[in-house]
Amino acid sequence: MQIQNLQLGNIYSNEEIRSTFGCSLQSGMNKSNSTNTLVLIINHIKSIYHDRWFNNKVHHIGKGQIGDQELTRENKTLSESKSNGVVPHLFEVFKVGEYIYRGEVHLYDKPYQKQQPDKNGDSRLVWVFPLKFNNNSKPINHSEIENVFKAQFKKSQKLSNKELESKANNLPDILGFREVATIRHQRNPYVVSYTLRRANGVCELCEQPAPFNEPNGEPYLEVHHVKHLEDDGEDMTENAVALCPNCHRMMHSLNRKSDIDILILANKIKKI
Repeated sequence: MQIQNLQLGNIYSNEEIRSTFGCSLQSGMNKSNSTNTLVLIINHIKSIYHDRWFNNKVHHIGKGQIGDQELTRENKTLSESKSNGVVPHLFEVFKVGEYIYRGEVHLYDKPYQKQQPDKNGDSRLVWVFPLKFNNNSKPINHSEIENVFKAQFKKSQKLSNKELESKANNLPDILGFREVATIRHQRNPYVVSYTLRRANGVCELCEQPAPFNEPNGEPYLEVHHVKHLEDDGEDMTENAVALCPNCHRMMHSLNRKSDIDILILANKIKKI
């Protein structure tokens, strides 16, 4: 298969990508000298990186799992891709062995550095590459993003209180948005898990027990952002509360300042 025959949104195997681009998929950045390309893989299943999406733009984290990342090798290649002739191509993985082709991308702004946890959970500097698709990219199915969120949420429930609090508060930049069937804000599963655990089965507004339990025995409460995400509210524990369905619906309908004040106070006082 020729690179120009790849179809946006189609699923390809590891072998198909290897033979098409002439490189092995050993990491999230894979340089091919034979085709002068850089194959970028965003793996939503097992990656430690936290890329941010803004519709047809993505702030992609560089290569390097432990310690500060350096602007060398593939990171350097991507940083210089506007002048070195290398063409970056982006794939996403939502299921093992399935690579969704998203298309060619290019740097639309200068790479920058920021703090993110490494493989061991230690804070370090990473390189972030602001990328934009050369052509309109096909939206991802809503179910793909929701399945990843559910898997991460299930994983978060097995963490200790200390581990959960650390992950919930150290990944504020997971927040972003991208087009699926409609534009949806990406949520931090650790913030959801932390908020529900903090509430301990009791609505944080009316202070009544959850109206029922889910099939797995967990009390049913809904996580609400005091300052809505669409209003630039942060997806962090300080802005998240657990509400019963009735109070949740009331907040979205009335959003009274008196209720907001109660939730802000409850959030400050309660810890897990």
